[in-house]
Amino acid sequence: MIPLSWFLGLGFALFTIGVIGVLIRRNIIMVLLAIELILNSANITFVAYANHLHSITGQVIVFFILTMAAAEVALGLALVIALYRLRMTLNLDEINLLKG
Repeated sequence: MIPLSWFLGLGFALFTIGVIGVLIRRNIIMVLLAIELILNSANITFVAYANHLHSITGQVIVFFILTMAAAEVALGLALVIALYRLRMTLNLDEINLLKG
């Protein structure tokens, strides 16, 4: 059996890669993928603790997180398409819609 610490280490590694991806990347699609990595790291952690504690609540929470992630991807891609049609770029530095 794989120890709990390995799953927590994997979750931490995915979370770290996701946060670095959000902070460093300037492409909107890459930022959305990094956010998905962060959500998946939380899923791994919830499932690992649910397995360790012999409970199903962690897996139920993962179901809701996956539902939220699917909605986030659908809404995020719709916004990306709208921004691309408006500004003809996906670079976050060149999109300044809130500046007067």
